[in-house]
Amino acid sequence: MPPISKTQQMFHIDANEEALEAMRQADPSQPIVMLNLLRFREQALDGFGVDGLTGLQAFQRYGQMNEADDVRYGSEPVWLGPAHRTIIGDEQWDLAILVRYPTRQHFIDKLDDPTYREISLVRAAALIDSRLIELTQLLPALS
Repeated sequence: MPPISKTQQMFHIDANEEALEAMRQADPSQPIVMLNLLRFREQALDGFGVDGLTGLQAFQRYGQMNEADDVRYGSEPVWLGPAHRTIIGDEQWDLAILVRYPTRQHFIDKLDDPTYREISLVRAAALIDSRLIELTQLLPALS
């Protein structure tokens, strides 16, 4: 199969409903970590309360809104940093974040929260592309 050209590349901002449904069917009590890979727009989309901001600034505003409206649902960022180079593949990312949730249900409850759904529009306005990958731990946690 030939590689996808730059003009055919698909960008992802919205959730995959099939993946969300599979997540809802999995053990709700299992702790998870969500891997966020983010690429920001040069200018955030207008009409979402972040007019005139860069994508990065709008994403920072999204984080502030999560804090202010208390829709974190136990989430804890455990690692955040710039993404420098993709060694395997050709995708480009600006930022990578690992966010731990006490349980899968905490994450699901956050997605179902009407306040968070409104705030998530700011996230979408900030990003040109993203990946959000659910992770679980295989190795015992280090003490």
